Amino acid sequence: MLRSRASTCFLLLAGALATGCNSDPATPTSPPSQAPAAAGATGNKVRFETTKGAVVIELLPDAAPLGVARVKELVAAGFFADIGCFRVVPGFVVQFGISGDPKISAQWREKKLQDDAVKASNRRGYLTFATAGPNTRTTQLFINLKDNVQLDNMGFAPVGKVVEGMDVVDKLYSGYGERPSNAQPQIESQGNAYLKVQFPELDYIKSASLQ
Repeated sequence: MLRSRASTCFLLLAGALATGCNSDPATPTSPPSQAPAAAGATGNKVRFETTKGAVVIELLPDAAPLGVARVKELVAAGFFADIGCFRVVPGFVVQFGISGDPKISAQWREKKLQDDAVKASNRRGYLTFATAGPNTRTTQLFINLKDNVQLDNMGFAPVGKVVEGMDVVDKLYSGYGERPSNAQPQIESQGNAYLKVQFPELDYIKSASLQ
């Protein structure tokens, strides 16, 4: 297990998940919260419009109620607007969830969630929160590009699964590999102004809506 040189997030390499977070788990913070229900967020499918096409994810409230509530809260808040898919590792994961606006990133940094029990498996197409350890989920998510069942015993609780557009997920630009993920502090502090200069080929989630 390595800590990123430029990030407070743990990187689990060589076949394990490089997790994402917004703050150092060793730093005292307010207790992890339970995600409030988002106003009007009644649907259990999320449609992500990406620069490669649409992806529809069916949420799993019975499996991960706190995580699902957070996803709905983020969608209702308009969080998924022009955010980069900053970590695309073929045969592993697509990771996203840092706002393109540093002010928005700062608003969510300490809004940590308690963990859900792992009731679904990290198989291909399943959506899961990245973490920096127990009870540290905030806004970063990943989609499994293959069966990563080893993550189940590490506490990564899937919150949804792709039901349309997995071919779109497979097409997201992967040429940068881990490089953007290693620059998470810069992404958080400078947002898309940094990403679009340093990593101009990245794909983006343009918007998200509940169905």
